[in-house]
Amino acid sequence: MTQHLAAPAPHATNAAPHTPDWWRSAVIYQVYPRSFADGNGDGMGDLAGVRSRLPYLRDLGVDAVWLSPFYASPQADAGYDVSDYRAIDPMFGTLLDADGLIRDAHALGLRVITDLVPNHSSDQHEWFKRALADGPASPLRARYHFRPGKGEDGELPPNDWESVFGGPAWTRTTNPDGTDGDWYLHLFAPEQPDFNWDHPAVADEFRSILRFWLDMGVDGFRIDVAHGLVKAEGLPDIGSHDQLKLLGNDVMPFFDQDGVHAIYRAWRKILDEYPGERIGVAEAWTPTVERTANYVRPDELHQAFNFQYLGTHWDADALRDVIDVSLAAMRPVDAPATWVLSNHDVTRHATRFANPPGLGTQIRTAGDRELGLRRARAATLLMLALPGSAYVYQGEELGLPDVTDLPDEFRQDPSFFRAAGQDGFRDGCRVPIPWTATGPSYGFGDGGSWLPQPTSWAGLSVESQTGDPDSTLELYRSALAARRSHPGLGAGTDVTWLPGTPPGVLAFARDGFVCTANTTAGPVRVTAPGRVLLSSAEVRVDATEFDLPADTTVWWSV
Repeated sequence: MTQHLAAPAPHATNAAPHTPDWWRSAVIYQVYPRSFADGNGDGMGDLAGVRSRLPYLRDLGVDAVWLSPFYASPQADAGYDVSDYRAIDPMFGTLLDADGLIRDAHALGLRVITDLVPNHSSDQHEWFKRALADGPASPLRARYHFRPGKGEDGELPPNDWESVFGGPAWTRTTNPDGTDGDWYLHLFAPEQPDFNWDHPAVADEFRSILRFWLDMGVDGFRIDVAHGLVKAEGLPDIGSHDQLKLLGNDVMPFFDQDGVHAIYRAWRKILDEYPGERIGVAEAWTPTVERTANYVRPDELHQAFNFQYLGTHWDADALRDVIDVSLAAMRPVDAPATWVLSNHDVTRHATRFANPPGLGTQIRTAGDRELGLRRARAATLLMLALPGSAYVYQGEELGLPDVTDLPDEFRQDPSFFRAAGQDGFRDGCRVPIPWTATGPSYGFGDGGSWLPQPTSWAGLSVESQTGDPDSTLELYRSALAARRSHPGLGAGTDVTWLPGTPPGVLAFARDGFVCTANTTAGPVRVTAPGRVLLSSAEVRVDATEFDLPADTTVWWSV
């Protein structure tokens, strides 16, 4: 790998102002660059577009911006197949654009977190291309997982592992002389060969990559597939098919192996060398929240995504259970709980909540749009009231639903084209967001949009919702402002559940604050504990007791 721009001097000053423990309470906004804003009118979002919209994010009230991958990539999996970790893909801009974005964000009081993809590279990465071109004797093959096949002529994969995207997790190579060669491991698409983290050159390279971007001024890394870097010794068979059904329920020989933690302890030492409390965030799919907590022990990473919370339906008992378990798991390791409702890999929660429970996190039906939005607004206030850090996915502040009716010819999710993998409908949550009520792409850019936007999105645009006190955008702005100003919100480790709440209602207290959420389909008579700060729907409180409407959350000052 070559650097395409001289890196700044070590520990350069392009860093955010120091705020102790900022990550314990931060609201972090995920930007999916290709769908956020298009700066050059080619229909694809880019860093110039993101940079132009940073004031919007400051005014929204978030603390940090997490950017999904913008590295050089053939885009076989929307940039999660990286060919050069120190270069910007031309579709997104240049390193100068990245430098300008980081500087502008810091000037606005925003931190920048970048996505890092250490489990696998692109098959167009220089290491992998040379490993193939040089043949079986290439020493570079040891940096990946190359293995001879089983069977008389090596015609069968080395083991029974299945790709997350469907089909076998192995692809056979062709030797330079045209004969059949060894197989290589790819837990995702064939264009994404897995690194062998037992090889010291891999660890050395990523330590260098970390320093490159830290010297550029980034404030941290969201670590993609953080649970997948280390594989069980010998790559043993699993002994079953439909392995995707086991993910998140069992420790797999290719996921959540204990050896990953030595990697993150080494990375933590690098992060701690830099000023401003630079952080690491684990995307770690684990069987339990308790195993997730292993990734955020004091000498490892700072945060880990709470996928158990994301996958919980709008149900009071289920939500209380996952909140209690999450907080209890994080206390022993002194890490903040994190809360998230949507991201670039799952159906938007305004659509998930519009459907019956039990359908998972990728849903193909639009459901009841009005119901979904009402629940989504209530769920947002509940999430932002919880102690710890929260994540917001671009467009959720507009109440955007998933686009469930994209024509097949527009789809680009690689798992859509592979049998038996993920549902392959992630494109529905990646449609470019609307900024204005008119224009060829509703203000996304001067040209079109790489995925078609529904005409109904004109009324959901930033322009249409700004200044409307009943809009979802203004609800988010008000909630984030209150979260910053109220001493009982933000960082913390506990909530106090209030006794005597009716079935289907959640009520908890924090310092000078109470949150009440009705998850049922009808109004419930409850006690007003104080003065209304904010509500997800209209409430009328004219006595000590009042009717809390269906699917509504209220914040109280007490």
